[in-house]
Amino acid sequence: MVTLNHYVILAGILFGLGVIGFATRRNALVLFMCVELMLNAVNLMLTAFAEFRADMAGQVMVLFIYAVAAAEVAVGLAILIVLFRHVQDVDVNKFQLLKW
Repeated sequence: MVTLNHYVILAGILFGLGVIGFATRRNALVLFMCVELMLNAVNLMLTAFAEFRADMAGQVMVLFIYAVAAAEVAVGLAILIVLFRHVQDVDVNKFQLLKW
């Protein structure tokens, strides 16, 4: 039987992998994927708590997180495409345009 602890451990592992990937990688696409991994770990936690507490509030929050993630991907990829056309690379260290 899958308990709440299993979900918590799995979500913690996913979130940790996302944090490690975000902190160590320089590729902008990988950074987007790491953010998505962290958001999905939070979604897993909210869904698991909502199921075990028999409360729908967690699942409603998951829908909001999906909306925010979709907007983040749309805007982020649009910015990334423009930067790639300008710099011809997706390394975040080479993006000097966004700095003061």
